[in-house]
Amino acid sequence: MRRNESIRRLGLISLQGPHLKTEQVIAGLLAKSYELKIYALPFQLRPERSPLIEHRPNQFMGRDLSEIADSLGIEYKAVDNDLEIDNERELYQVLCGKLLTRECVREKRILNCHAGTIPAVRGLDAFKWAIYDGKRLGVTLHEIDESVDGGKVLAIEPTETRLDDTIESLAKRHYENEIRCCIDFERLMRSGSCKMTGGDPGDARMRMPRSKEAEVLGKFDDYLQAFGT
Repeated sequence: MRRNESIRRLGLISLQGPHLKTEQVIAGLLAKSYELKIYALPFQLRPERSPLIEHRPNQFMGRDLSEIADSLGIEYKAVDNDLEIDNERELYQVLCGKLLTRECVREKRILNCHAGTIPAVRGLDAFKWAIYDGKRLGVTLHEIDESVDGGKVLAIEPTETRLDDTIESLAKRHYENEIRCCIDFERLMRSGSCKMTGGDPGDARMRMPRSKEAEVLGKFDDYLQAFGT
């Protein structure tokens, strides 16, 4: 995208059913007058987990995205797989945790807002792993390629950490930073704003086990002393 160009026709890749992040991002993008189309992949029920740290609000409560799209006049397409996502949009954002196939990625320019600093903090539960590993919190806007949380980094927005934070207040601010970056993607693309470095490359992590979550809670005060303002 050249600096004097503007994206209007935006595709949102999400899930069938309710999805809070997508609903919140839609509201922000509509306020900026984007022409949206939702591509909804099948939702796969996973085994129920009971983490010690709930670092994100429940994403799967609320109205079905098809109902939201219908009420707002947004085009909605339920697809069985990502190969059914057409190529008619100028740009796409993926708003769910689905890994896309290389065939889908190769044919489109797709952005993601990852809740960690790429390449240092990759994979799932980025908020918790960053604290566990003593790395600064930030959200990375990047282009998707065939790797996990790889591709070209376009911007990194730090999440403010305060000395008086609780883990709940910091998690809330971090999530809000992620939503804001999804909505302000075009400003971030134009500015190329990397307000912090992505750090040394790290492995893509899986969900954090409860035993390590307990360690995060034990490390939290030291984390605030290291990074809080």
